[in-house]
Amino acid sequence: MTVAAPQQKVSLEQQRIGDAEFHRIRDLMYASVGIVLQENKRALVEARVNKRLRALGVPTYAAYLQHLEGEGGAEEMIQLTDAISTNVTHFFRENDHFLFTAKTVGEWLARGRTRLRFWSAACSSGEEPYSLAMTLAQLDGIAKADVRILGTDISTRVLKSAAEGRYAADRLAGVPADARRRWFRDVGDGTCEVSPELRRGIMFRRMNLNKTPYPIKGVFDIIYCRNVMIYFDATLRRRIVEEAHRLLQPDGYLIIGHAETLIGVDNRFRFVQPSVYRKVG
Repeated sequence: MTVAAPQQKVSLEQQRIGDAEFHRIRDLMYASVGIVLQENKRALVEARVNKRLRALGVPTYAAYLQHLEGEGGAEEMIQLTDAISTNVTHFFRENDHFLFTAKTVGEWLARGRTRLRFWSAACSSGEEPYSLAMTLAQLDGIAKADVRILGTDISTRVLKSAAEGRYAADRLAGVPADARRRWFRDVGDGTCEVSPELRRGIMFRRMNLNKTPYPIKGVFDIIYCRNVMIYFDATLRRRIVEEAHRLLQPDGYLIIGHAETLIGVDNRFRFVQPSVYRKVG
């Protein structure tokens, strides 16, 4: 895209996003990825969009919107989503979910189940799927099972970090000492790397939860979709839950965040314990 220079140069740092521009960006984000940006997110949007203006060398919000809605706009929408998305996570976050998974999968293994599939939706920088892999690795009989974990996210930036499997040492605070010794190695400069063995059964892919049906083959035993639906409206939450039901085994489980609930969302799940639901029907 070629942008004509304005007659009077305006410093990006002096710009403030207007109502029309904020509302247009809000509408584009909702249409593209389903994220609802409330008025209290205006300052965040302004700061993050200003970063994109500087990165592209675009002088105004109007010119940026022209770029976003023109040729090449789809790629820029990915970059804007990366810039605006909030990715908060850590190893073994809401640990009772991993304890539930260990108990449930342990029972499946004891009954002879050997094929196990898991999906970590909105996996951010990978701590959740790696925590899940460490949890499963402790179970009796898991070595003989065919285990696969899919980690997906809308952000290409955090997926790149997840696939690399490198973390600052202080981000491993929630990892038990024995698991840290077994699954991570110090690569210097205060950085640790996930072992190839732990990484082997995990696949990371970009996925937009706003685009249904999801392009996934096969079904899962457990789906983790935690602390992401709070960013969506009721319509998209219902669609996500419907897709989770479609993609789960008949006895599969949907695990959501402790700050979330399926109350008020039409669904075919049975409540098991707070934030854990079993597929029915």
